[in-house]
Amino acid sequence: MANERIILGIDPGTTIMGFGLIRVINKKMEFIQLNELQLNKMDDHYMKLKRIFERTIELIDTHHPDEIAIEAPFFGKNIQSMLKLGRAQGVAMAAGLSRDIPITEYEPKKIKMAITGNGNASKEQVAKMLQQLLGLKELPKNLDSTDGLAAAVCHFFNSGKVVGTKSYTGWDAFVKQNEERVKK
Repeated sequence: MANERIILGIDPGTTIMGFGLIRVINKKMEFIQLNELQLNKMDDHYMKLKRIFERTIELIDTHHPDEIAIEAPFFGKNIQSMLKLGRAQGVAMAAGLSRDIPITEYEPKKIKMAITGNGNASKEQVAKMLQQLLGLKELPKNLDSTDGLAAAVCHFFNSGKVVGTKSYTGWDAFVKQNEERVKK
């Protein structure tokens, strides 16, 4: 019987919450979904938090993830923004905890490092590497959803259960190990 698990990755935010789901079967990942929850048209911060909680519960009840990986808030200069972001993360975590799903938090630099080999990679670089790793046909307009997907993939790479799969330290390593995929 195949060893299968589903990982939900979340990039919390009070304007846009990005999320992505991957399925892991016998230590191989496959893409399920990525999307975003648009919250910018809502004025009431508390209603945004309620909507984040509800959408996270919907994702859990639909896809039955075994684990949740969530991006930790980064430290910025604007205390009010950090507080709001922390609240968004907290309600997403509370949704997972209410369904007894284990949650792992990753710093943004750790996620970028896991995906691209560079902790200072841009959102675009992370998205492009995910496109290659998961065979995505196209990338979304906003990259918040790929940030959520990156959290899930980072969790897969850091779970200690990855054996015999390729790992990359950056684009050069990826190209060298996948020469047949490079268009000349």
